[in-house]
Amino acid sequence: MAAHRRPRQRSLGGGTARTAFTIALAGAASATGFDGTGVAAPELTPAQVKAKVDKLYQEAEVATEKYNGAKEKATKAAGRYDTLQDEAARRTERLNSERDALGSLATAQYRDGSVDPSLELMFSSDPDQYLAGAAFAERAGDRQASTVSRVRTQLREIEQLRGAAHVELASLKARQADLKRHKKAVTGKLGEARQLLSRLSEADRARIGADDPDAARASRSGSAPRGVGAGSATAAPNSRAAAAVSYAYEKLGSPYVWGATGPDAFDCSGLTQAAYRAAGISLPRTTYAQINAGRHVSRSELLPGDLVFFYSGISHVGLYVGNGQMIHAPSPSAPVRVAPIDEMPFAGATRVA
Repeated sequence: MAAHRRPRQRSLGGGTARTAFTIALAGAASATGFDGTGVAAPELTPAQVKAKVDKLYQEAEVATEKYNGAKEKATKAAGRYDTLQDEAARRTERLNSERDALGSLATAQYRDGSVDPSLELMFSSDPDQYLAGAAFAERAGDRQASTVSRVRTQLREIEQLRGAAHVELASLKARQADLKRHKKAVTGKLGEARQLLSRLSEADRARIGADDPDAARASRSGSAPRGVGAGSATAAPNSRAAAAVSYAYEKLGSPYVWGATGPDAFDCSGLTQAAYRAAGISLPRTTYAQINAGRHVSRSELLPGDLVFFYSGISHVGLYVGNGQMIHAPSPSAPVRVAPIDEMPFAGATRVA
């Protein structure tokens, strides 16, 4: 029988070691690269950063308008729910008063030695079901029948109110879920944009308009820039449009904050809503609704005070001030400012005053 021998293990010396080292080095080179950059994406130019940031801001604005719409619906649903709950509580109080009256009558009849259906009501394990029975009303006296009829009606009304409140509560929860989802989308887009901008120097950010000190200073001056004319508000077609334009000029330099409607910060539709609120006109909250809040006008018909909308999804709005210019809340990287309406794809205009 042949002896069993352990196979000889070859050391990683000589050519084998060199081969292993070469493979490892090749792997490292493919992962990190000899120049230190590896497979990481190349650095973006300021222009490329601007393009990406602009796209993120536009996507964030779409999500912001959806958030605004969901918030408006949630607020209305909450109001309807509270109203229904309050009304149900008031009707329940009246119902209890009617029940007390029936109970007092039953007690008096018991003392007189008579047996009355009202007494049965007091001892019933399910008074509501008992009251629903037609026999009770038929056997009760006229006065009791009238009271029982009111109680029945109140029971039905309260049940309807509670059913409607249940529907509104379900609607409210759905809107709150929408709010949470849209908020996450907005904050995600804005966070990504901030990260991209943070890689640029201050000079590069200023160069691409992300932080434009000159524009911000001009905006905060509170006066109309050259080409717009200080008299733009007075050139509006009526006093309400003029008041809205004047309000917008007063807010130049205010920061953009998504979901804000003033008085110190705004998003795009929040600014136009606030401007017309100051003029005594109530506008819907979102761009999608604002575009249908008045009479549609063509670009050639624009007058100061008209609402101008942008992008195919109607996700941005500004307030026209004349001479091809608007005042709008652009994005988190720029304050409320005057800008040409040509800087974004024009989608339509509405005259609300």
